[in-house]
Amino acid sequence: MSEKQAMEDNIRGNAAGPRSAEVDGQKVEQHSLPDLIAADEYLASKKAIKSRTSGLKFSKLSHSGA
Repeated sequence: MSEKQAMEDNIRGNAAGPRSAEVDGQKVEQHSLPDLIAADEYLASKKAIKSRTSGLKFSKLSHSGA
């Protein structure tokens, strides 16, 4: 499973579940959805910067003139 798919699954799971839960005096809270989205965008931007072309596509252009 790719990192992107794992993050999407994590966001979906957290959105479907409760924000906080308390059982036998132990309280658990999840990160907020905006925080998860911001983290996903940050990680995607870091990955784009590290890529060979930095998110740019280079192509050779030529005209079809005579």
